[in-house]
This record gives sequence, structure tokens and C-alpha cells, in this order.
Amino acid sequence: MRLTLPLLVTLVATQCVAAESPDKEKILGEVVVGQQREGSAKRPFLRDQVAPVESCTVEEFTKSGATNINEALDKRPGVAVQVECSICNARFISLNNLPGRYTTLLIDGVPLFSAVSQAYGLDSVGLRGLERIDLMRGAGASGLTPDALAGTVNMITRRPVKDEALIEIAVGQYGSRRLDAQAATTGTAGAITANIHTNRHDSVDGDGNGISEYTGYGRKLGGIGFFVDDVGGFKLKGRVDAIDEKRNGGAMGTDYDAIKANRSGNPFDFSRGARASPYVDGWVNPIDGSKVSYADGRTGLSEIIFTKRESAYVTGEKRLGAAILNIAAGYAHHDQDSFYEGNVYKAKQNQGYLMGSLKAPLAGGIWTALADWRYEDLRSKAELPDGTPANGLDNYTFRTPGLGLAANYGFFNDQLEVSGNLRRENHNVYGERLTPRLNLLWRHNEHANSRFSAGHGYRAPTSYFEQDHGILKTLVIRNATEGVEKSKNLMYTFDYQDGDWKFLGNAHYTKLDNLAWLDIGTTESVLRSASESVKVKGFDMQLGYQVSKSLAASVGLEAAHYDFPVGTLAFARPDRRLYLSADWDSGPLDVFVRATWTGPQDLAKFYYRDEQHYNFDGSAKPDKSLAFWTVDARIQYAIDKRWAVFAGADNLFDFKQSKHDGMLWINAAGNIDVTHIWGPNRGRFVYGGIRFEM
Repeated sequence: MRLTLPLLVTLVATQCVAAESPDKEKILGEVVVGQQREGSAKRPFLRDQVAPVESCTVEEFTKSGATNINEALDKRPGVAVQVECSICNARFISLNNLPGRYTTLLIDGVPLFSAVSQAYGLDSVGLRGLERIDLMRGAGASGLTPDALAGTVNMITRRPVKDEALIEIAVGQYGSRRLDAQAATTGTAGAITANIHTNRHDSVDGDGNGISEYTGYGRKLGGIGFFVDDVGGFKLKGRVDAIDEKRNGGAMGTDYDAIKANRSGNPFDFSRGARASPYVDGWVNPIDGSKVSYADGRTGLSEIIFTKRESAYVTGEKRLGAAILNIAAGYAHHDQDSFYEGNVYKAKQNQGYLMGSLKAPLAGGIWTALADWRYEDLRSKAELPDGTPANGLDNYTFRTPGLGLAANYGFFNDQLEVSGNLRRENHNVYGERLTPRLNLLWRHNEHANSRFSAGHGYRAPTSYFEQDHGILKTLVIRNATEGVEKSKNLMYTFDYQDGDWKFLGNAHYTKLDNLAWLDIGTTESVLRSASESVKVKGFDMQLGYQVSKSLAASVGLEAAHYDFPVGTLAFARPDRRLYLSADWDSGPLDVFVRATWTGPQDLAKFYYRDEQHYNFDGSAKPDKSLAFWTVDARIQYAIDKRWAVFAGADNLFDFKQSKHDGMLWINAAGNIDVTHIWGPNRGRFVYGGIRFEM
């Protein structure tokens, strides 16, 4: 052990790594003893920091049955997972109802994910080894990430305090098979952890037309984490991770070569499903009623994506008297090999990060000075169905050195706490940028607090891929944007906790300027900036109550209003959502039930303002979607302190969009597309398994 830990640290540190400059925290991490966990019902909604930081703990995502970060964070007020393609199921985490590419993912404060790598990569970000997931909403919410126009998701790893092991095996519908294994060993010098995760799931075709709505996949990931208590006075922690995922949407099956080779004829049945075509091999032209025949084989409506990713980072903290020195470094490499409806797209991306900060008392407050350097590139190769190369359409290289200064002061015997930071960056393409952030905390009394946050952020517009993936029908992409995308955000947060009750409410307003969108042409496409601002304002709340020693319940509500020009917010979002949950934990039995109501969505506003969508029978798609409920339930029984069995069902009452409205759509010219999405793409999913923990 004494030799292994320093050797591993040395190997990781030589590649690069990263960290954050966190506010001081007064809430301890979760305590785990065998199958018994510290109860979370009375844990505050917010961490005790000036900025409003919500946390999702390991207990919460274990109870819900989540297997990756998307599943852990979905169905929370102010947070959603947005599916942006009904065939490949690219998914992003949306904060404050803003596009998912404006959310930045951090691991122990290290920004090693881009919008491109998040499209498919987040489904492969496992949860083992985490203590919690912190959510910070708003532009520039973290002083490290001004490009997080909507906010940040920060995964905090857990340092083991004893030797431990966990194995969890689950099986479910649609050929679902999952294995999670984790082990940790500790010593006088620190600790080391190892984890593996494998997960497979067949494609799901809900309407029987031979085209999936839920993508089949096979995922493998593994990682090693390390914690070193003293290296030259530094306390270090870090991870090395590798991910390998294969997914296929569209034509059913996993014979990828056969799907790619089948480029003619009609293997599908377009006469199946809601508002289906009268023809098996085609659909109705909505303008003149003529038949449009489909003859592009399995290839024409299939998207096959292979993703590989390797990452490593290390963070360090050292006390210098009353000051704290933090250092960090990180590196990630992302490979994507994609086949989109006959088009080939291959991309390689590298990201690097270096950071150093010093926090110290000064002039009656706490000041932090920070310097960091971020690197991000993308290199792509593409080929159209006829073999025409279209290489480097979205290539870029960004190098961004940054300096930051933050101060934290208390007034009126710390009843008022003020935190502000100013960050200056010198982007190699877009020049010098300043991003300020202000957070105010007013402690009304021992039970209630008000927080006000205001911030500004910017983001360099990148490739068309992240905004319109799979549309590879052009040979040239011209960048005609008017500079960076900009965000201004205001947010008021009120939280209250007294005895068995707790409450959290957020009101937010965000204005986005120069939002980038792709104007697609046959030979040339243009990346443009929106001529008008995008404005999103909303409110969300959570109310929790400890009904009895065994039963906790919560209710949440979310409402939003969207004001945007045509083509900018491209995927439908609800105006209202309602969240209900109940958690009954009595002795060895733990039962968790969650119900989510999604209100009608204005499909015309999001989808039809520039082009009406039509069904296969030629009729117009509805202007509004249905309101619907989804109910998830999971039960776990602890046989003893080590063994437990569990069973659960997601979407228990089997609501899915394909029963009511196809996810595929036809435009006025009779061409087919895959982005008409407003409801669940998979119906009821039942699973069960066994868990061993020591």
C-alpha cells in the first residue's frame, strides 16, 4: 500500500489534472455503515454556503435506483435531462430550463467535459465512489467555469475511512443486465478505490414500426481513485477513468456492420403507430397527398455511435498557516466514431486543465486569488453517403488562461454574508473576457435564509455537431456568429428548516444573447448568432416533511416562461411540472416512490415556428402535447448487514409518447426527421437485483 499510492499519484500527475476552489462547508459527508445509511429526510436542501448549492447524496440516488448521473439528477425541480434525438438519444442535463450544452460538468471541481463529450458521455458517468453531487445554478455559478451559462454539476468523490466492498447485480426488461463492483482499501498514508460498471440494454420500439425510440447500448467503465493524506504537506485526491460505450438507435439489433451495409429497400413498417401512414413502405406528402416512398434501407434511419473516453485528474490542498493553497491538474481524451443515417462522423477531442489558488484571511475577510489554464480542441473527419469527404468542418482549438479574485465578508455579526468574484480570461479566439459574480446571504433567523445571486458568463460558440448532431449534409460550415454567447442571470433563493419541515424556493431570470444556431444548407451551412435575446424566467420549490420516524414525503413545483426567436430553443420544454415523493424506511425495508406530472408543452412555439411538423398520414402534428404522469418505485429489503435484494419499476403506468404521437415527423417537402420529442421514449421498465456490501 505505501508503495502503490505514491506510484499511482506520480503516474497521474505527470499526465495533468484539476480542482476547484470551494467555499468552506459546514455539513459533513454521508456516513455509511453496511446497509444502514444516515437518514436524509432532515438534511437541509442547501449546503451552508453563501451561494445556493443543492446536493444529491449517494443515499438519494441509491433509493431511486439511478445508475448514472443523468438518472440521478432527472426529475428534480429546476433540473431535467433533455433528450435531443429520438434515435440516438443524445441527452444533456438542463438547469433552469436552459439548453443542456450550457451546463458544465465538474469532477471534484475539475472541468473535463465539453458540450460535445456530454452528448453521449454523461450516460456513462457512473455514481460509485461519490459522496454527493452538487448543483449550482446560474451564469458563472462557479468561479472556475464562466462558460457554464446555466450552471454547474459537480461530482464530489468520497474518501473511504475503512476497507469496504460492494457488488450489485441487476436484470430487467429489454435484455437489461447491469453489474456494479467497487472496492476500497485504506492505510496510514491514505486510501485507494477501484470500481467497474457494465450495463447493456436492447433497443425499444414502442409503436412496432421497426424504428427504435429508446437506444440500445452496451457500456463498460472502470476507474481507480486515490487519496493521499500527506505529500509534502499536501492532501491529494484524484481519479483515473476509462469509458467504452456502443449504442444503436433506429433499426433494431446489434449487427452494426449489417445495418451499415443495408442501404436500399424498405425494412420498416410506416403503417404502424399513432397517425400512421396508409402505406407500409412510405408516407403521405402533406402538401399534395401523394405517396413518398422510402428506399434507404436500415441505414437511412439508424444512428450508431461508439464512444471511448479516458480521463485523469488530481487535486491538492495544503495549509500555510491561516492560508490554504489549492492546486489541480487534469486531462481527458474523447473518441467518437459515429454513423448517422449513412453519414460517417469521427471526432477526437482533448481537454486539459491546470489551476492554483491561495485562500487567506485579509482585511477582515477571506480572499482567494486564482490562476488557471484550460485547453480544449476538436478534430473531426466526416464522409457523406456518396463517399464525399467533409473533414474538419467543426475543428477548433481553444486555449484560455484565466485569473480570478474572490472575497467573502460577514456583516452584522455574520447575519449578512457577501461573496463576490471577478474573473478575467484571455481567450485565444475571442479575446479578453470579464465575468463577475455576486452572492448575498441574509440569515433571517436560525431557521430561514435568503440568498440573492447575480452573474455574467460567456461561452465560445463551437461546432454544429452539438446543436444539430447527425445532420451531415453540407461540405462547408461558415462561422458568422457575432462573438461569444453571453448570459446574464439573477436568482433569489429562500430556504427554511424547522423540526420536521423544510422548504426551498428559487426564482430565476436568465437572458442569453448571441445564442448560436446552425442555418443548414445543402452545400454550405452557416453558424449564426440569434438576432434577438433568449429570455427564460421561472420559479421552483420543494417542500419536505418528516411524517413519522419511518416516513418522509416531499412535494415540488416548477413553472417557467420562455421568450425566444425562431430556431434558438430547439427542443420542447414544459411550462409546469409537479413532483411528489414518499420514502418509507422501517427496519430492513426501504420503499421509495416518486411521481412526476409534466404539463402540456407548446410544440408549435418550439418546433413549428419555422416549419410545421406532420404525421405519416399527412395530418399536422398537434400544437400542444398531452399532460402526463410518470411514477417510479423501488423497494429494497436488507437480509442482513451485508446482503440486500431490491426490485423496482420506472414509468410504472407505462406512459410513452409513441402511443399518442410519433417521435418521427415529416416536413412540408415530405422529408423525414427525428426530433419531435415531448414525452418518455420508453414505457414501463421493471428490474430487480441483489446487493452485497461490506
